[in-house]
Amino acid sequence: MDRYTSYVGYFKEKYGERLQKLVLDAGFTCPNRDGTVGTGGCAYCDNAAFHPSYSTPGKSILQQIDEGIGFHKVRYRNASKYLAYFQSYSNTYAPLEVLRQRYEEALLHPEVVGIVVGTRPDCVDEEKLDYLADLAKRHVVVVEYGIESCYDETLSHINRGHDFECARRAVEMTAARGIDVGAHFILGLPFETREMMLDQCALISSLPLRSVKFHQLQLVKGTRIEKEAAEHPDRFATFTLDEYIDFIIDILERLRPDLCIERVAGEVPPRFVEHTRWGLVRNFQILQMLEKRLEERDTWQGRLYENQ
Repeated sequence: MDRYTSYVGYFKEKYGERLQKLVLDAGFTCPNRDGTVGTGGCAYCDNAAFHPSYSTPGKSILQQIDEGIGFHKVRYRNASKYLAYFQSYSNTYAPLEVLRQRYEEALLHPEVVGIVVGTRPDCVDEEKLDYLADLAKRHVVVVEYGIESCYDETLSHINRGHDFECARRAVEMTAARGIDVGAHFILGLPFETREMMLDQCALISSLPLRSVKFHQLQLVKGTRIEKEAAEHPDRFATFTLDEYIDFIIDILERLRPDLCIERVAGEVPPRFVEHTRWGLVRNFQILQMLEKRLEERDTWQGRLYENQ
């Protein structure tokens, strides 16, 4: 039996094949970097730690796509269709005319069948979402929101510059237009206990999301949160790898059964962190461990959902 609902499985069922993401840097910034909302960005963020070498703003979008296809064909030989993943910073933070030019440049590539737009909840409006909904009539379109936490105190502490209600509105506005919506959450943010992280599951399940990503907090060199963790380690819930696998299962048990799980952990190149707490374990290995542990515990996504 499938013990959780995988996003890869959803795409294969809906489109008949694997659709591989190609990470792009389209030269956008964020409102909490340029002074509109704040400065310095989120407390945990160094964007260079989260994108591959082929994805740099000095290259055109089509060049990044070509290099990305070459990169991924080594790893995923069966991939023949791709999604242009606008990942770096906030990819709706520009006038609509600019967004249209960037997105439609990517869609000109013959092997690209759609776009995934990573952004902040405070960087969308009715006009931009109407445009994306129209685009979704002809292409695959997914909007991914960085929500990170359901707690306003946490969002303020990490300098997100928006509250959870802003995230809820953005998700609802997007889903109401028939666009697939994803959300990203970080586990282990300061002052959040394990109980608090589990209590978020009811709120996450209440959102009209298609997919969700989780990853453990990673202390990237030079970020404010790395300094905070060194000075106040008592503020942070930490996990061994085995503890984290079990904790992810605790979360899965409490989530809506049809919510697609896109990711349960994140990877940062070793040069960006002082130490790799779990060693050099890769995401595919974590998924293998997760599936094994689900079987050992004889449990599945949504097992406790109806009891909430």
